[in-house]
Amino acid sequence: MSNPFIESEIKKILEDKTLEFPKNIAMASAWIIANFKGVNIKVLDVAGSSSLCDFNIIASAENTIQARSMVEEILTNFRKNDIVPLSVEGVRDGEWMLLDLGDVIVHIFQEVARDVFDLDNLWSEFPHVEIPQDYYFSHAEIDSAKKDDPADNYF
Repeated sequence: MSNPFIESEIKKILEDKTLEFPKNIAMASAWIIANFKGVNIKVLDVAGSSSLCDFNIIASAENTIQARSMVEEILTNFRKNDIVPLSVEGVRDGEWMLLDLGDVIVHIFQEVARDVFDLDNLWSEFPHVEIPQDYYFSHAEIDSAKKDDPADNYF
């Protein structure tokens, strides 16, 4: 089942005129990962140095279920927007999941596997794309909205 809020936010990012293709795909992926409480998210611009892709995303999940949820949400939303992955690897094992979206490759690790493969160090010279703070899930925003709604003050 898809979430209308997530669908609308992804559509906004994909259609954002300030984000050229394929950066819009990279940022939509980062938004999903951040909202699924991914940690240590990095979007790396490798366009000038790699023939494989223009952006690499590296992120960590606390457990396999969380990582699979991120992957599934990315795949679901992108398919709804006619973006079909070239390859999806590692979902069964869950320590390093890789989504090849063509010009964007998403790597979601368990922290131990991330340390072993050390892509952060390998790709440390590539420019980082800033992820807007409002991409990250925040209980503070929800709590603030509840305080502003008088119907929620009864509980």
